[in-house]
Amino acid sequence: MSVAFVPERQRGRAEVNQDTLQRLLEENDQLIRCIVEYQSKGRATDCVQYQHILHRNLIYLATIADATPPSTQKPAD
Repeated sequence: MSVAFVPERQRGRAEVNQDTLQRLLEENDQLIRCIVEYQSKGRATDCVQYQHILHRNLIYLATIADATPPSTQKPAD
């Protein structure tokens, strides 16, 4: 299960730290690899569940980025 998934009763209480973000980015990398592999084998319908998880993870990351005050964000290279 995705590290971005937080049960309804715990939402708003999860602590976001660098370790959690790194694990989420690594998970997204693996999801993308699985999606590409399935698509290259002509099994696009089999990768839909991975696309849903990836989408949820990306929305979660975007929400965190939007909620982070500009002074604490690292500048882009």
